[in-house]
Amino acid sequence: MTNLVERLSTAERRMDYENVRPRDAATLLILDRTAGGEPQVLMGRRHTRHKFMPGKFVFPGGRVDPTDSRVPLAGDYEEPVKSKLMQAMKHRKGEARARAFAVAAIRETYEEAGVFIGRKDGAGWRAPDDFAAFAERGISLDLSPMRFVARAITPPRRPRRFDTRFLAVWADAICDRLPEGTGPTGELEELCWLSLEEAKSLELPTITLTIIEELQKRLADDPELDPSTPVPYYHWQRKGFVREEV
Repeated sequence: MTNLVERLSTAERRMDYENVRPRDAATLLILDRTAGGEPQVLMGRRHTRHKFMPGKFVFPGGRVDPTDSRVPLAGDYEEPVKSKLMQAMKHRKGEARARAFAVAAIRETYEEAGVFIGRKDGAGWRAPDDFAAFAERGISLDLSPMRFVARAITPPRRPRRFDTRFLAVWADAICDRLPEGTGPTGELEELCWLSLEEAKSLELPTITLTIIEELQKRLADDPELDPSTPVPYYHWQRKGFVREEV
């Protein structure tokens, strides 16, 4: 495997911006294994008018909003997933904040890709505006299928900084889709399902390529994504990235 730490460190050498504190964010890798062979993953291209990573292919995701901690849930994480997500929290701490990572990833996946992740049980619930489309369709949020696969913090003195949790879920957690084939925000274009190997040929941010390679290695050893499997954690120390496991 490529030396991922060295490649990330080289790609993030420019550090001439005012330093800002990283914001919590979450990204969702939806994996479809129905075709056999290597799972396919859903990705889309960020619009070229975006200031942040324009034209790059990414997984759906974005920053955690305050309301994400207060959305009612039909199911919680498996305990090892929750425990790992709660390690080394930088700002707001606690179980509610850990749950907000997956809630944010689910919300962003709907907003950007028009895909609903959850349980279509017809249950009525009082939803904040961001989740009105879920409540209207009788979709409850269930975090139990979520798997934690990586964490990465943008280095200091970059134009934007995020403390991102990369979560994965199998495609059978999709319970509905918008007929337009994209999300209401229009942030992602050219949505497509690709094998992980095919995805590596796209125009990707370096961290996205790194997460794909990490996931390929994990799936080779742990094809069911066991919740107890250690998770890579990339963060900057002094002059370069370090890779730890949680």
